[in-house]
Amino acid sequence: MRSSLLLLAATLAITVGASPAPRPRASAAAWRDSVRVLNEQHFHHTAWGTAHSRRDYALARALADSEHLAYDDDVLFAAAYLHDIAAFAPWTKQGVDHQDRGAELMDSVLTGYGFPAEKIGRVKDAIRTHMPTRPPGATAESRLLHDADGLDWLGAIGIARIVSLVDANGGKPDFAWAVQRLRDDATKVPATMSTPTARREAERRAASSMAFLDELSRQTKTLDEL
Repeated sequence: MRSSLLLLAATLAITVGASPAPRPRASAAAWRDSVRVLNEQHFHHTAWGTAHSRRDYALARALADSEHLAYDDDVLFAAAYLHDIAAFAPWTKQGVDHQDRGAELMDSVLTGYGFPAEKIGRVKDAIRTHMPTRPPGATAESRLLHDADGLDWLGAIGIARIVSLVDANGGKPDFAWAVQRLRDDATKVPATMSTPTARREAERRAASSMAFLDELSRQTKTLDEL
């Protein structure tokens, strides 16, 4: 119960526009502002835009609190706000997974913003393994971002994100793809969580996703009706 409330509170804080982070140290304010502005100016997408980055950061912090995990907030903030950078122009690279491409960009991006050089490696590790399709790295920040990112594909938020990807003009991806993606995530993502709190929350959210799919099947004979 406590873990669910922590996660809910973190998500609500983001929804109403409150900052989930403590006031940064003066020395960190400049680079944090630069990273945040970069995100807000360029990460425009219904599924992996700025709102997703904010939720990942808030969820990761809530997980750390629940699990009593020590972590570096500089690393977590940078990784959460930049983990999907390679999904956007001009940073995409054809044929390279966005996790790997995002990690290789961090030396130039973060150094240019004055981020502590000794921490860049941990940011890269977290970005490289943030998706549930890969096991998380060994650091606390890698585990936290990985679990937060996986949770954001489940439940009501996950449904909204995945349905937002459907082509409004009847092309691909279509509703059949979205339904299969929701089912796959609900079935597979909970087992990828690295922390007990995230696993419990993932199971709760996965049940919500499956309940939605069950109700959808009761209300439609075929997905062509959508």
